[in-house]
Amino acid sequence: MTFIRSTVGRSTAALAALAAAGLLSTPMAAAGSLDSDGDGMPNRWETAHGLNAHLANARADADHDGLRNIGEFRNDAKPHDEDTDNDGDDDGDEVHDGLRSTDVEVRDTDDDGIRDGDEDADHDGTDNEDEDDADEVCVADDDDADEDGVDDEDENELGTRAHDDDSDDDGVEDGVEDADHDGIDNSDDDDAEDSDVDDDGQDDDQDDQGDDCDEQGEDD
Repeated sequence: MTFIRSTVGRSTAALAALAAAGLLSTPMAAAGSLDSDGDGMPNRWETAHGLNAHLANARADADHDGLRNIGEFRNDAKPHDEDTDNDGDDDGDEVHDGLRSTDVEVRDTDDDGIRDGDEDADHDGTDNEDEDDADEVCVADDDDADEDGVDDEDENELGTRAHDDDSDDDGVEDGVEDADHDGIDNSDDDDAEDSDVDDDGQDDDQDDQGDDCDEQGEDD
């Protein structure tokens, strides 16, 4: 009887040691790491973030932020939210810019009171969040959470709120107002900076940015 108890005790201790060293797989651990489509992203994570766990989609970019789904997983970002930490700087930019002053999970990485998107890390006169504007061809490239016509990344610059379509509660949507009093509606400010101007001095793409995008948000 003493021999049996001793043997059981040694076996239990051995199993505990293996588990502590991470060398013992358990059904729960196996379930958490199950990757049915072999794309490098566990089923549990894909399902929780609205991706198809049975379709190899690691190279897709669901939110058009320049960071593939596998990158979203590895950086603990959200594959259907181009700006996980809501600092104005797209996830893809924060991961790929190689800067210590930006982080996909932290709004103010250097803790200086200024959101990462509003910083000018390379000192070229353009905020981090605006560096890639010239490369964005569809309205789907920038989130507009409250659908007021003003991209989320621009709301903090204008002093409006990204999740309130009428920030000052005056009955007029933020996109129709002119917060910086430059004679151009908030929703058209970015268009005016980047588009061609016709002979009568009017911006020829105001209010039509993104109209040439298909249902997937790709440029036609």
